[in-house]
Amino acid sequence: MKPPGKTALIVYDGDCIFCQSYVRFARLRDAVGPVELLDARSGDPRVVGFQRQGFDLNEGMLFVLEDRVYHGEEAINLLAILSSSSTLFGWLNRRILSNRTAARLIYPALKLGRRATLRLRGRSLIPADLERR
Repeated sequence: MKPPGKTALIVYDGDCIFCQSYVRFARLRDAVGPVELLDARSGDPRVVGFQRQGFDLNEGMLFVLEDRVYHGEEAINLLAILSSSSTLFGWLNRRILSNRTAARLIYPALKLGRRATLRLRGRSLIPADLERR
């Protein structure tokens, strides 16, 4: 259990319906305590900070836990390990993506699905340099 006062952070694409659903259904509170959800398109200055550190948010969501940043397939893998399996989604998520190899193999398809959905909805990718907007 996480010590009180620490919050896990998930940075995701708020325009992506799959990303929205994933972060909504990944139940982490029991494992890590409070979880802050941050839309990468929200204008929050922390997003620019992550970009400055070299994280490409079009290549993957971020999961920040204990001051360590997990990106893309590594984030999804750890989220699956920590997520509750009390729902069908949680059980499938944990069963499949908690395996590091499976997460590595499946993640490119998830990214492709995100890009295709954004395109179909007329949405753009997250600008590579939000600071200059």
